[in-house]
Amino acid sequence: MIDRGKRSILGVGVDVVDYDGALARIADAVERQRPLGVSALAVHGVMTGALDPEHKFRLNRLDLVVPDGQPVRWALRLLHGEPLPDRVYGPELTTRLCALAAERGWSVFFFGSRQPVLDALAANLQRRYPTLRVAGTEPSTFRDLTAEEDAALRQRIRRLDPDLIFVGLGCPRQEAFVYEHVAALGRPTIAVGAAFDFHAGLLPQAPHWMQASGLEWLFRLAVEPRRLWRRYVLLNPLYCIMIAAQALGLAKTRMARQVEPREALRHG
Repeated sequence: MIDRGKRSILGVGVDVVDYDGALARIADAVERQRPLGVSALAVHGVMTGALDPEHKFRLNRLDLVVPDGQPVRWALRLLHGEPLPDRVYGPELTTRLCALAAERGWSVFFFGSRQPVLDALAANLQRRYPTLRVAGTEPSTFRDLTAEEDAALRQRIRRLDPDLIFVGLGCPRQEAFVYEHVAALGRPTIAVGAAFDFHAGLLPQAPHWMQASGLEWLFRLAVEPRRLWRRYVLLNPLYCIMIAAQALGLAKTRMARQVEPREALRHG
């Protein structure tokens, strides 16, 4: 098991952790009934923080940020001499947590996406893990909530009292949701990105060899070019340039800059 704390990648703290370390940290929070803010960050997720001082502040207040993408894992080794045997992939972390939940009798809640996706997600996971208890699901409104709607959402989730809360709102909305709500929800709250669409059967996953070689982005770009081209064509090269700058000790002040958000976000 590996869990050696956070290291800075472009000013964003990413945990040097493997699957076992992440599962142990989350399981401990479940058993103690404590909040734990978790996100799985690939390149896009790191860059949302690197380019936005307010969002960097949010990311750096999360308890556990796992290296979802191979280029993030490689950056930990290049910048900090921290080799990991594999990344901690959000969709895989989701299934491992659901397997553990089924084994230990924990209940899970899914928030985000659309109701048909959530229905398929829950059905597929319960087919795979027959004893998995789904406390509930709630789709995204795809807009910002009013203060009253936001409070009502928290109340609905708390009333169901799930042990694990999975959030699939897309980056950076899901990380902002975890930052804003994890303390009030009082349970591990985990941003898992495209895991909902993958496990619902809506989107295909890249072949293992592409995932292992850091080419998953190319597969996803081919599947969803209109939605993802800016993310991969623009941000990926910029990420490489900024990682090189950090490795050379350049732009330290800019990378360290973070600003406490001026107002709460109510993404729903």
